[in-house]
Amino acid sequence: MKCGLIEKTESQFVDSIEKEAYVWCEKNWKHDDHEHRHTRAQLTFVEEGYQYFHIDRKIYLVPQYHVIWIPSGKAHKITSEAQTVNLMVFLFKSVFEDEFYQNVQVFAVPPVLKEMLLYASKWNQSLNENEEQDIFFRAILKSLPNFCRESSGLEIPVPTDTRLIPVCNDINYNFKYNLDIVSLAEKAQMSVRSLQRIFKNETGITLQKYLQLTRILKSIELIDTQQYTLSEVAYKVGYQSLSAFTASYFAIMQTKPKMNKNQGVSS
Repeated sequence: MKCGLIEKTESQFVDSIEKEAYVWCEKNWKHDDHEHRHTRAQLTFVEEGYQYFHIDRKIYLVPQYHVIWIPSGKAHKITSEAQTVNLMVFLFKSVFEDEFYQNVQVFAVPPVLKEMLLYASKWNQSLNENEEQDIFFRAILKSLPNFCRESSGLEIPVPTDTRLIPVCNDINYNFKYNLDIVSLAEKAQMSVRSLQRIFKNETGITLQKYLQLTRILKSIELIDTQQYTLSEVAYKVGYQSLSAFTASYFAIMQTKPKMNKNQGVSS
């Protein structure tokens, strides 16, 4: 059993629970290697660490104090290199008709929603009927569209054009260095102009934006290790100054980078 659902096969979870909605909290979350789907919609809150969700040829980063909304029946796989991942998973049998609930959403949790989610942990793994819980969970569900912010910044697209895969792999491996557009075009066996145009059409972002996203993702992983100062992280992911890194990080995350509370090094 996982999140209250019984794993019938390696990719399908059977829902035998009558309850309209419930929450499942786990410390030191264990990750699956396979893609799976639920018959319930889910809201996952990352209380500690960070999580990658692989959905529809896209990779969504969900850092600490962010949530991801996944519609019912949407196949997904989760991965993470974080030292510790603590998650709260809310599962809903039915949702409202608003378009918000039909699509994957990732957004930072504002203080009000954070307190609501943490308060709901008192019902962890409780499958008994509870009127207060039902009303409270419905309020959370109804409020999500209003809490949601721009989510595209945490989404890493995966191109379907196989010629672009070596380009992405090169950027993922050499993210510390500036883009060598000519070299990347040679890897894709196309002109520089064609590479820039096709990459933007395939992913919705430019090569430079892809590099920026990759650097910020790597920085989140490095910060989580608690081994480096913010200045060291900045240099390790390719920025020449802490201020440049901070500006780039803020542009993506809408918050400044900071060390974990229990971290032993300082910036």
